[in-house]
Amino acid sequence: MTDLVSAVTSPDFPKRRQTGRPQNGSPSRPWSARVNAVAVALGVVDLAALVVAGLRTTPGWGAAVLAGVLLLGVRSSSRIYRRRLWLSWFQDLPRSLGATATAFALFTCWAMLAGQAPAAATAAQHFFVLFLVCGEPVRFAVFWLGRWGRRRFGRCDRTLVVGAGKVGADLVSTMLEHPQFGLRPVGFVDSEPVLGREDLPVELLEEELASAITRLGVGTVILAFSDTRDTSAVDAAITAHRLGCTTLVVPRMFELYQDNHDVERLRSYPLMRLGTAPTSRPSWWVKRALDVLLAALALAVLSPVIGLSALAVLVESGRPVIFRQVRIGMDGRKFRLYKIRSVRPGGTDDSQTKWSVQGDARVGPVGRFLRSTSLDELPQLWNIVRGDMSIVGPRPERPVFVREFSAIHELYWARHRVPAGLTGLAQVHGLRGDTSIADRSRYDNYYIANWSLWLDLKILVLTVGELACRKQR
Repeated sequence: MTDLVSAVTSPDFPKRRQTGRPQNGSPSRPWSARVNAVAVALGVVDLAALVVAGLRTTPGWGAAVLAGVLLLGVRSSSRIYRRRLWLSWFQDLPRSLGATATAFALFTCWAMLAGQAPAAATAAQHFFVLFLVCGEPVRFAVFWLGRWGRRRFGRCDRTLVVGAGKVGADLVSTMLEHPQFGLRPVGFVDSEPVLGREDLPVELLEEELASAITRLGVGTVILAFSDTRDTSAVDAAITAHRLGCTTLVVPRMFELYQDNHDVERLRSYPLMRLGTAPTSRPSWWVKRALDVLLAALALAVLSPVIGLSALAVLVESGRPVIFRQVRIGMDGRKFRLYKIRSVRPGGTDDSQTKWSVQGDARVGPVGRFLRSTSLDELPQLWNIVRGDMSIVGPRPERPVFVREFSAIHELYWARHRVPAGLTGLAQVHGLRGDTSIADRSRYDNYYIANWSLWLDLKILVLTVGELACRKQR
């Protein structure tokens, strides 16, 4: 199991903080190893080709800038500048030509709508043609130099293979024989190895995956199926993600897999590249900025509503009006969550161990109204501004229930890979209150695996719709 599993299931959780990242004193990959030289070189080549094409065809500065932005944008979205194992110009040429053709079509549509003069349109056409003529031969040289550099200087990513079976052994042998694919195996990790030690091309490591990654400075993890349980493979993939590793998976029935944008090739083996962890993407910083901006704005706009709700609680049952409760957030960190109190104070505080207050006599009319409209959740906007939570994410739970659910439900612990949220994908599918924890966990892990800003927007729209329907009911 991963470090995070141990964190959420250990008796002293959440006192221990498991970040899923190398601790002080643990070796990590050098900065130079994290930079993909081929991807950077391809970007530089395209920029240089744009400059040359703009100077030689002179379509006008405005048209040249627009054409350049379209080219770089479409080519970037087509993943021309991606990390790749197979450095083949012929393999990449259809993608490159398709991206350039798409940018050209978009530019042509703009020129027609803007009423550009025929001479300007012709110059723009020459611009795109010259971009290809200048760029493609140099791209060919970049791929060739990349393969040569990997073989000559060992510019390869340190790689761990999870699964010491026949497939894993074949992969390691292929990496050792063909360094031009940019992978250098440093060991196997497998709790139930199929092959004997003498049959393995590299060492079988007697340690957890997370420890091996940090100790050896691993940059890539390949999941090669063996007799190991599928859930262990999922745990390994999540661990690799949390530690910032590139994660490649050998699919079942790999002999039937076709090449596509998510499939790499290591000679005859297709490898599915898993997306990077959401928190490591640049768009995650956009999410955080929007969280702070929208939460602060909502606090300002809704402050009268919060004040009136607090006054109603004060009149009904006295102080305190703000309820504080310890919850578990990202990486097992505990934080103090704020709500408007909806339950009358009693002699014993059982809020940390009692699952639901549905039907509780201590909930008065004001409390029932606040809970039915979710107005009691509004103070959590302050948690969002503080950084304890996000607007969208898995709902946070109390420590005792996190321990209980992590021991019962597979991958419940994995939902703590991102910050907790005010609303989430499980909640907009009706999983609130006393509902299935297994279903919640699956929805939360689906959200993390498929996270995007668009998905967050979709969940926010569905949340508003659900609140409106609940009020009508």
